[in-house]
Amino acid sequence: MGVHKTAFLSIGSNLGNRHLLLQKAIFEIDKVAGDIRQVSATYETPSWGFEGEDFLNACLELQTLLSPDSLLAKLLAIETSFGRERNEGDRYHSRTLDIDIIYYEKDIINTENLTVPHPKMQDRKFILKPLADITPQFYHPIFQKDTRNLLQECKDKSNITKQVKRLFKNRHSFFASLQYVAIEGNIGAGKTTLATKISEDFNAKLILERFAENPFLPNFYEDQARYAFPLEMSFLADRYQQFTEDTNQLDLFKSFMVTDYDIYKSLIFAKVTLQQNEFDLYRKVFNFMYKEVKKPKIYVYLYQTTDRLLQQIKKRGRDYEQNIELTYLKKINRGYFDFLRTYPKENQLIIDVSELDFVSRKRDYEIILTKIEDFALANL
Repeated sequence: MGVHKTAFLSIGSNLGNRHLLLQKAIFEIDKVAGDIRQVSATYETPSWGFEGEDFLNACLELQTLLSPDSLLAKLLAIETSFGRERNEGDRYHSRTLDIDIIYYEKDIINTENLTVPHPKMQDRKFILKPLADITPQFYHPIFQKDTRNLLQECKDKSNITKQVKRLFKNRHSFFASLQYVAIEGNIGAGKTTLATKISEDFNAKLILERFAENPFLPNFYEDQARYAFPLEMSFLADRYQQFTEDTNQLDLFKSFMVTDYDIYKSLIFAKVTLQQNEFDLYRKVFNFMYKEVKKPKIYVYLYQTTDRLLQQIKKRGRDYEQNIELTYLKKINRGYFDFLRTYPKENQLIIDVSELDFVSRKRDYEIILTKIEDFALANL
């Protein structure tokens, strides 16, 4: 088994959605190059050595099993995959992504492809300032000065502005920052499956709706008019009790919380199933309860076509669901979209999963995770 080495990297971008590009690149570095232990704050700085848009820059501490040359190859491949174009005759130019190895342990490396420590770091505030965030006392093996001293002596007078938005060292810390994610959707959309997978992969407290325990549900599917009101009131009472208990109980061993329902679904289903006078009474009770419950940081709605929903329902084989009609599923879909029109846009994400199989295909599951990441990074 190899020995982990410590490397410090500088990462920057001045094209496109700079913050998003840096964050996605950090996830990729953590995936293919080692474990990222620390990420500095991000800093905005003018382009250095050429005329161009301002950069966002940060520094990372990486624990890696890769040799310096292998690490460099991985980083160059990441730059290329993010659209980095290198111009042979013009060293300095705008770029979607720039990753440099600043230190590799205390090694001094001079080869055709790599020079470590980075030969220009002592002249660049956009390297030294974020580097001082994560390793202020690391000594330069040639100059024998730590990062703080190098920063104090740096002659670079460029303006450097610390940014509010932070970067996360890996996906786990990113998902933990979301605190509470609700996965919603129509009957058979796959919300329980997705919530369970996310909880397992990212150490989340999983809260599942206890629909199977409701004594009115099988009867409701046989005679909706008779059992609609007791069913919806029973659901509301159960969801409210369960939800408030589960969301108020702190789990020190879990990073965040994910549910396969949001309590607002009670109103959506009730509007479809109840007579108007029943619904008016139901809504009074619901409004009182809803203002007291915790709201999700991100509300993810999984959209499936109604034909696909029926296929999924038949596939999972719950006897009491087999008589659900297509028109009922269409009404539920409309109810969700009516609700989403009133929900804050910065907190709702609709994902069309009609053509995705995130249970059997890892690629499809990755598509959903990426959509959640991109949405959260752009809006939160």
